[in-house]
Amino acid sequence: MLDPVLLASIHDVEFVARVTVEGALAGLHRSPFHGYSAEFSQYRHYRPGDDLKYIDWKLLARTDRLYTKQYRETTNLRMQIVLDASASMAFAGRTGVSKWTCARLIAGALGHLVVSQGDAAGLTLFDEELRLYLGGRTGRTHLRTLLTSLAAAQPRGRTAPAMALRRAIDLLRTRGAVALISDLYEDEEGVDRELRRAARIGHDVTVFHVLTADEIDWPWRGDLEFEDSETGDRIVTSSSAAAEYRQRVAAFVERWRRRCEAQGSDYVLARTDEAPSHALRRWLLERGRRSR
Repeated sequence: MLDPVLLASIHDVEFVARVTVEGALAGLHRSPFHGYSAEFSQYRHYRPGDDLKYIDWKLLARTDRLYTKQYRETTNLRMQIVLDASASMAFAGRTGVSKWTCARLIAGALGHLVVSQGDAAGLTLFDEELRLYLGGRTGRTHLRTLLTSLAAAQPRGRTAPAMALRRAIDLLRTRGAVALISDLYEDEEGVDRELRRAARIGHDVTVFHVLTADEIDWPWRGDLEFEDSETGDRIVTSSSAAAEYRQRVAAFVERWRRRCEAQGSDYVLARTDEAPSHALRRWLLERGRRSR
C-alpha cells in the first residue's frame, strides 16, 4: 500500500494544520491552550500567583503596569481520512489505473505522513454504508492496521458519502483535520453541507477529487452504451455529445473547487493519469507556503 516513489516525493515536507487544533502531545500545530513555552503569542495582565520570571519588566517601566508573556504551544493533530470505496471508484479507463488505486495510494501516503510526524491518523471506508471506522491513533502498530485495512478493501456497491462524512465528523471529538477522497459523483448538496459543517466546527478540511482522464476528456468515438457501475442503469449516446459532456465535467470540477474555496477548504484534483506523488507534493508545498 506504500509506493516508495510516492513516499520519497513527500518525505521532506510536513502536514501542518491551517487551523488551531487540540491534542494531548507536543507537536507541529497551533494549540488553543497557552502556556510558557515555544513561540511568543501575547501579553496578559499579571495575576497573583503568576511566575515572576515571565513578567515583562521593560513594559512595566513604560506603562507602570504588570504584564506577563504568554507563548503559543504546539500540539499534535488528529486526521480522519474518509475514503469512498463504492463501485464507481473501480473505473480505470484507458490508462489502466483505477480511481481506487489512486485513492488508496493517497490515503496510505497521508496516513504514513501524519503518523511519521507524531500525529494521529484514522480511516473511514464507505460505500452505501459505513464499511469501516478506525479512530485516529499514533504509532506504527496503528499505521500497519490502517494500511492492512486499505490493502484488503475493494470497491463495491452504491455510495452514500454525506452519511459517512457526517459520521466521521461527529466521531472526531476535537478540532483536527478531515481528508475526503472521492469522485464526488453522488449527493453534491449533502456532501457540501457536511464539509461546510466541518469547517464551521474548526476542522482543517481537504477534498481529493479523484477522476480518470477518460471521465474528463471523453476519448471515445462513434455510438456508445454506458452502464452505471453502481446502479446498472444504461444509456445510449454518441460522440456528438462529447462537447456538451466536457463542458458539464469542467463545470462539475469548477463547482467543487469554488465550494471548497468558499468554505476555506483545500481542493485537490487528483487525475489518475498523473502520479499521486505530484498532486500530494504540490498540495503540501502550497499549504506550507500559506502557513508561513
